[in-house]
Amino acid sequence: MKNGRIAVPSVGKGGLDGQRSQHFGHCDAFTLVDVKDGKISDVTVINNSEHQEGGCLVPVNTLFNHKVNALVVSGIGLRPLTAFNEVGIDVYHDATCPDIKPVVESLITGNLSIISSDQTCGSGGDCHH
Repeated sequence: MKNGRIAVPSVGKGGLDGQRSQHFGHCDAFTLVDVKDGKISDVTVINNSEHQEGGCLVPVNTLFNHKVNALVVSGIGLRPLTAFNEVGIDVYHDATCPDIKPVVESLITGNLSIISSDQTCGSGGDCHH
């Protein structure tokens, strides 16, 4: 990813040196990382809304309104994945690294894959969040 805004579900106060949340819908915050010419140019953190029935769609709208282009998750359900795809936010998968900065760097360098529907929670995917 050469240019754009990446969102990473985060624990606590988030930030580039923070820890990732294992479930985007229940995360405390989203760390938003702006990338310009393949380099991190800015980092902001926004709070996640309270997770309620159907609440997995609330982050879709929040991230869309914050002009996010890509989201990195360790797991996601089919319903929110479909909604992210519909609004043009690419969802990438990384289930191994608990830290935000290395995951962002992996996406920038092209080392993460877009998650497929067969990797979603409840669809036979291996989901541990």
